Formats: sequence, structure tokens, C-alpha cells
Amino acid sequence: MKIINMKTNHIINPLGFDLGKPRLSFITCETLGVKQTAAQIQISLDEDFACMIFDSGKSKEIDSLAYEVTIELGAYTRYYWRVKVWADNGDVALSDSAWFETAKLDKHWSAKWITPEIDKNVHPVIIKEFPVSKEVKSVRAYVCGLGLYEMEINGVKAGEEYFTPHFNAYNKWLQYQTYDITELIKQGQNSVNVLLGNGWYKGRFGFEDNTREIYGDKFALLCEIIINYTDGTSAIINSDNTWKSRKSNILDSNIYDGEIYDATFNDLAVYDVHEIDLGFNKLKARLSLPVVIKEKIKPIEVIKTIDCETVLDMGQNMVGWIEFKTKAPKGTEIKLQFGEILQEGNFYRDNLRTAKAEYKYIANGDEAVVRPHFTFYGFRYVKVSGWQGEVKANDFTGCVLYSDMQQTGHIETSNPLVNKLFLNALWGQKGNFLDVPTDCPQRDERMGWTGDAQVFSGTACFNMDSYAFFSKYGYDLAKEQEDRNGMVPMVVPAVNVQGGGSSAWGEAATVIPWNVYLHYGDKSILKQQFKSMKAWVDYIKNEDTSSGGKRLWTTGFHFGDWLALDGDNPNLPTGGTDTQFIASAYYCYSSKVVAKAAKVLGDEKSAKEYDALSNEVKTAIIDEYFSKNGRITVNTQTAYIVALFMDLVPKEHKERVANDLRKKLKHDKNHLKTGFVGTPYLCRVLSENKCNDLAYTLLLNKDYPSWLYAVTMGATTIWERWNSVLPDGKISGTDMNSLNHYAYGSIVEWMYRYMAGINPVEDKPGFRQVRLAPQPDYRLKYVKASLNSAVGTYESQWELDEKGDLKFKFIIPFNATATLELPNAKLENVWVNGKPLKEANICASQCGKIVIADLTSGTWEFYYMPEEDYIKGYSTQMPMIEILANEEAKKVVIEYLPQIALLSSELLKKVGHESIRELSTKPFLIIASEILDKLDIKLNKIKISVE
Repeated sequence: MKIINMKTNHIINPLGFDLGKPRLSFITCETLGVKQTAAQIQISLDEDFACMIFDSGKSKEIDSLAYEVTIELGAYTRYYWRVKVWADNGDVALSDSAWFETAKLDKHWSAKWITPEIDKNVHPVIIKEFPVSKEVKSVRAYVCGLGLYEMEINGVKAGEEYFTPHFNAYNKWLQYQTYDITELIKQGQNSVNVLLGNGWYKGRFGFEDNTREIYGDKFALLCEIIINYTDGTSAIINSDNTWKSRKSNILDSNIYDGEIYDATFNDLAVYDVHEIDLGFNKLKARLSLPVVIKEKIKPIEVIKTIDCETVLDMGQNMVGWIEFKTKAPKGTEIKLQFGEILQEGNFYRDNLRTAKAEYKYIANGDEAVVRPHFTFYGFRYVKVSGWQGEVKANDFTGCVLYSDMQQTGHIETSNPLVNKLFLNALWGQKGNFLDVPTDCPQRDERMGWTGDAQVFSGTACFNMDSYAFFSKYGYDLAKEQEDRNGMVPMVVPAVNVQGGGSSAWGEAATVIPWNVYLHYGDKSILKQQFKSMKAWVDYIKNEDTSSGGKRLWTTGFHFGDWLALDGDNPNLPTGGTDTQFIASAYYCYSSKVVAKAAKVLGDEKSAKEYDALSNEVKTAIIDEYFSKNGRITVNTQTAYIVALFMDLVPKEHKERVANDLRKKLKHDKNHLKTGFVGTPYLCRVLSENKCNDLAYTLLLNKDYPSWLYAVTMGATTIWERWNSVLPDGKISGTDMNSLNHYAYGSIVEWMYRYMAGINPVEDKPGFRQVRLAPQPDYRLKYVKASLNSAVGTYESQWELDEKGDLKFKFIIPFNATATLELPNAKLENVWVNGKPLKEANICASQCGKIVIADLTSGTWEFYYMPEEDYIKGYSTQMPMIEILANEEAKKVVIEYLPQIALLSSELLKKVGHESIRELSTKPFLIIASEILDKLDIKLNKIKISVE
């Protein structure tokens, strides 16, 4: 037995984070045991556990998902902890030690804020030299630099992260970072250099023509270095007016335009600094995860374009920068320009709007490894100018930067295009989870749009351990609500944005913390965000009250079903679904989420209050938007989807509404027309309402509009629009057209939940229990999924063999259970681990066409012949265009119905989405029913090929 993934506040060995009351979590694995019977947690001031300050003793109450530490924490202290676990089979394991280290806590800052006496537009380096005359035990630096900073000790970069102090509402709070610089300090003279850049704080950023100096107009530094000597004494090096500054080699930098670095610049002038009153009340130990280089990739090709440009193709739309080594002659200017797509064989970046997205390096003749400092790019292609000699792919490295999160989920299927779609969504998360969940990483925007984050949050938590990432984002969101009466801005941090309060976007306040709780089982996220969650719903309620108190949300601006394809006016991207219906639906939904969160937290009064509110809103929605027979008056795909997903439909009418959705999709030729609101729930609603076949159809469509259309067009991330690139390869527009915009990647949550069947359970969150309910489809031969959840690794696989038999394999981690739902099965025909299910020691039952079984930790393999054949043959009930696409089936159809061969291609394109049976009554194709029946017999013998 082994204990792994030991985390404090869901972070491995956190240094200098604001931990509050630390929560310890761990995973037990590599045992034949099924359940944890007891655990013991010990905390010590030393790694040998000779100075223990806490011992829980052997306890049955310790939860591996989150054990809250009750000790009083001291400042500047490293705490070591370990855990011992007992399993029900007698196995016992003792973990290695993990640690967490506190920052300053409530200790007074002796350092001062300082700013250089240089023009505020000149990028400075702030410098200090100090002696060390004794043997050092440990050295820590506590630092905040504005806008962005990088610190060097004796010429070596401190830490491995970039873009510190990160992006948050600087006007409300400031993060400081803690560095262990013990190994960088030497006896004798030492130097600290802090390089400062504009960043989000004072560079060009945000709305309103990308205003500069949104949060501040001066570079500033706060630095406190504490040296602990082996003799028990200590010294503190504080930033103050004894520090100096000089002009750096960075001539200019900002998030949008890039950076200019002049290695020939050698101004030896030293300038004073002076103290600046930024105060200390907004300072807080860090919450942001480090932004680090997570991967490095090489260009796959060097392209010579039609216009004779030299362009690197990275093979992947990525976020970060290019690093290169050069020994170019002095004065050589090497220029890199970044773009997402080629157009007409040439480099292109007009869809970046005003963002220059460049890097300029002026060489000084020395060999150097070159990379930017205070900017990042979203790109696949890099235009190289000024390079000396032949440009070779191996001379350049793509550094992929994002917040330091572990990938936890993976999906593979028999369809390479679906596999690419999964990877595209994953890369979209990598590119847009750079400290805040941005909408896009490349153009003059890159802001933390709340709506995008909300709809993708479920997928995000499956793909990566996103707890700490969303915890910081939630903290910022709550801060922004404080002076807005609970209203949630459309972007967080709100930069220079005054607007907000849109449904679906504001739901970032409720949906994200609930999804995080559901995935990780740590209720502290709900404790942290509960006030924010309530404030958002109370804001909506106040809007409702001010407009008459009808329990409908009919006021304010709403983005609606953003970028849906069913709007009457193509210039209005809000879609065709009534925005007041969407707003009222979210009013109901968020109220219900707050009620559930209150129940988890033991706040029964709030639980009853918000549950009652949710029910009142639901009643009002039914009265306003449903006929007495259950017909929704808003006839769009998204309206049906939202009504079903958010439980707005009276029980007696759910089947009718699901059928109306099917009819609507059929009218739309079984293609989606949904935008940011409808798309995340579309396939989930279909699979939950006996329309799983349609969910797979929508997933597997390759033509526009569909997920796989972008894949067939060569996309390596998710696009902002369904047609961001047209079939001829031309970009569809430049005003708002990102090729790395993850919202529609929310389909991946359906893949985990329905293709693979891995569903968290609300009353046992953190995957302590799952609902395993895979829903296979004949168009895939197999699906394999794994999830390194908060309790351990789940695996779910299914395979449809050539005979049509189903094989499943599941792995349930230690101390977890699953309720398995085997589809289209009969209890007496199911085999498990080589024996009939009825003879196995498993609690199983038949429920309609589903076999339900309770599984504990272990590996389970099931096998059976489905009650209905999954391998389908062609039929006259299928769209005619699908039948005619198969040469063998087409031959049979024309044999029985030779008149079809005479139909024009234009007519076929117009009516081909209808079935032959539907078309058989049309004047141009009248067919007797007996002929159709004979044709069906022939067609059914031709099996539809599986991709």
C-alpha cells in the first residue's frame, strides 16, 4: 500500500500561500484493500518528526479529501506532515513527509515600498548589494513588484515561475510571493536585482481602447529578505531608499504588443529610489498558483511563404513564448511576430486586432539564450525576421506556460477526430488558464470572462486539478462584487469595466464553486464563496423586485445565447433565444445551487430560503413560458436544452419537451445552432432524455456547424465561432474571432460523463462515489477514459466487438464505490470477471433495460450480448443523404427506386436530411409502402461502418 498526492489546500508543498486553516489531502493506492478503516496525521517542525506539534492519533474520522488542521500557525514556519493509513484487509502504509510553509501572516512589514527615480515609462532594475559573513541556515525573500517582476540573486533567477505577482484586482488586494533563496546566497558580497515590467497593472490593457495605467502609474517594489544563520541569529534586508536603480535592457513591454529587448543598451548610470505610499493593508500572501513552463515543443517545420517570409510552424496553437539561442553580430535586430493561422500561404495576424504580438531582440554580439520577460503570446505560427543565416527549426523552442496544474483526465476513442477534439479542448485550457481563466490568449483582450469560465468549469475540473486555480479566481470575483451590490462583472478582474450582471456570466459566482466542491469534496470552497454566491442571487432578486417581483428576471443587459446561430439579425450575437427566458432560468438554477451549498454548510435557514425562491421562480417560468400541455413558447434548441437541464419542465411534460427538442434538431438537419448557453448542456440533455443517438450524431458531424468541422479544418484548439475559419481556409472575420477560445470545449464534460460514464455524486462528492453510466454508440468501436480524481484513479472502458457484444472494464480506486448502470442488458446474460453476474458476490438488479450493480474498489470486467443490436444496418428511416454516401447502400436504393438517380444534386442537398420514408409521400418521389418494406430488408443487411 502506498500514499501519494499529499497536498495542502490542494497544492503540493505550498510555499508562502495564504492557507487559512490548512486542509490536508492524500490518496491511498496499490492495495487489495477496499476501504480505509482508520488514518493518523502527524505534524512536526522537523522532517524527522522529532519536534511533533500535532498527532491526531488513529482515527476513523479522518477524510483523505480534506482534513482541516486545528493548530495555530506561526509566521515564517515550515511544517512537515505525514499520514498513516489502515485498510480493511490489514494493509498499513506510512507516507513520506510533505510540507507547507507559512508566509508573514500578521507580522509587520519592515520593508518599504520603493519606486525608481527614472521616467515612469522606462523599465527599471532595482538593485541592492549586501554582505553575508556567516554560515547560512535558510534565506527567504518576501516580494511584491508592480506591475510584474522577476528577481535575480547573484545573477540567477529566483524561482521557476513567471508573471509574478500575477493578475488580480490590484485596487482591492495585492499578492506577495515567498522565495526560498538559500541556495543562491553565498558568503561575501551578494546582489539582488529586481526587473520590473508594465504587465496588467500599468501597461496597455483592457477595454476602452486598451487604457494604460488602469491600476497604477508607477513601478514599485516591496522586498524583505530574511537571513537565518546557523548560529541562531538573523538579519533582514529591507527595500528602502538605500536601494538603487538603473535602466534595464527592456525598452518596452506590455501584454498585448510584446517586448523589445536591447542587449546593446548599457547605461551604467545609477539612480536613486524613493519610498512610495502604497500601504500594507491590501497585501496578502499569495493565492495564485505559479505560472510556469509546463512543456517545451519544437517547430515541426520552417515555411517559406508565397511572400518569401520565414515562418515557424509549431504544429500546435500554444500560449507562452519562443526561446532561442543566438550569437548574432552586434546591432542585429531579430524580430519574431506571432499569429494563429496562415492566409493564402502567408503569415497573418489581423484577427489579433490591435495587438502587435511581437518580440524584438537587438543583439550585442555575445552568445545568449533569449526569451521575453513580461509578455506572452497565443500562436501557432512565428514569422522570423533579421535572423543571421539559415533559420532552422532546432534553433527555436516553444515554451508553453500556464498555471501549475496537474492533468487529471484523459480520453481516447476509436475515432481519431474525436481524440483530436479532446486534445484541442485540453490545449484550450492550457492556453487560457494562465493565472485567470481568460477568454482568449492572443488578441487585445485576454481577460477573465466569467461566462467562458462558468460553462467550461466542469470540463476544467475533469481535465486538471483546478481547485486552487478556481479558489483564487473565486476570491477575486467576490472582491469585485463588494462594491457592486453583489453584481458580478463580465470580466474578473474587472480592469476598467463598469458593466456586468448578465445571466450565465454572473453564474460564475455559483456554478464554479459548486462544480469545484462536486469534483474535490472539500467544502471549504463553499465556505469561502458562500457570501459571494448569495450576493449574486440576492442581486438578481433585487432586480426582480424592482421590476414588480414576478419571480422572473426581466431587467438589465444579457449576453443571451452568445454566438448562437439562430438569431434573426446576424449582427446581434445574442442568439435567437429570449434573453429573459435564459435569465429567469439561471435565476432559478443559481437559487437552487445556493440552497444546496447552504445545506452542505449546515445553514438550514438559508437552504430553505433559497430553495423556496428557486421553486417560486420555476413556477413563474412555467406560467410564463409553457402552455398547459407542456409546449415551450420559445422555439429554439437552447430553450429546450435549458428547460430540461435546469429542471424547469413539469414532470408530466418532460417526455414531450424532449421529443420537441428532437423534432427541432431534425428540422435543423441534426446540427446544432446553440451558443455559449445551450452548447455546454446540449449533449448532456440528449443523453439524459433517451436521445443518446442524437448526442453522438452531433458529436460526430463533420460539416459546419459542428465540433469536428474545426478539427477537419486543422484546428489544434477550440475556436470562438463555429465557423471561425471557412471551408476555403479563409478566416471568417477579424473583429471577434479567436482560434483559441475554450467555451465550446465544454463538450468534453459530456465525453467524461456519458461516453465514458464517470459521474460524480452530489451527496458523496470528490468521487468518493460515482455513478458509472457509460452510453455506447455503434459509431465508435471503443472508448477509454481515466480520471485521477481526488480519491484516486478511475478507469472506464467499453468496446463493441465485431459480433456486437459489449465489453466493459472499470477500475475503482481504494476507499471509493460506484453504482454501475449497464445499458441494454439483461441480468442473466451479464458476465463479470469470468463468471455469471448472478453467481458473483455483487449486489445487482434489473431496472428496465439497465442492469444496476454496486461496485467497490478493484478491477471489474463485464461482458454481455446487448438486448438490442448496437451494430446498425441502413434503413429507410435514416436520412437519405447518409444512405447514398455508402456505395453499396446507394446501389440497393437505386435498384428499388431508380427515380432517385434522376433527382438533381440541388434537390438532394435540400431534402437529403429527410428519410426516404418521409420523402416517399412527396410529389417527386411517391413510393408504395410495400416497396419500402422490401428495401428495408435489403438495407438492413448492409451494416454501417464504425469509425
